[in-house]
Amino acid sequence: MSNSSSRERNLHRQLANMKHSLFDQGYLDEQFIQLEELQDEENPNFVEEVVSLYYWDSVRLIQNIEQALEQNPIDFAKLDNHMHQFKGSSCSIGAKKLKKECTQFEKYCKTGNGEGCKRTFQQVKKEYATLKKKLERYFQFARQVGCVEKACRPK
Repeated sequence: MSNSSSRERNLHRQLANMKHSLFDQGYLDEQFIQLEELQDEENPNFVEEVVSLYYWDSVRLIQNIEQALEQNPIDFAKLDNHMHQFKGSSCSIGAKKLKKECTQFEKYCKTGNGEGCKRTFQQVKKEYATLKKKLERYFQFARQVGCVEKACRPK
C-alpha cells in the first residue's frame, strides 16, 4: 500500500468526520444531503456554489430584516415576510439551527413581540455566522482533498 493512497483515505475520513459533526451538532439536516446528491462530475462544486449563492443573497435579506426592526412602529407583517424569505433560503441549504431560530422569530412576529424579535434576530445572526464559518472550512478542506485526489491519479 502506498503512502499517497493511505494519506488520501485519511483525508477522506477527516472530511467525512467534518461533515458528520455538522449534522451531529445540529447545524445541517437532510436537505444538505439532497443537494449533495445533485452534485456530479459535471458539477463537482454544485453544493459549494449553491451555498455561496445563499450567503450572497442572504446579505440583502438580513439588511431588510434589520431595517424593518428599526422602524417605529414595527410593521410585523413586513418583518415576518422578510424572515419567511430568509427562512426559506436557509432551509434550501439544510441550515437546521437557523431554521429553528427563524421559526421562533416568526412566532414573535405573529404575537407582535418586538423585543422577542430583536433578541431572536441576534441569535439568528450568530447561528448564520457560525454556520458560514463551519461551511467555509468544510468546503476549503473538500477542495484540498479533491486536489490531493486528482494529484494522486494519473490521467
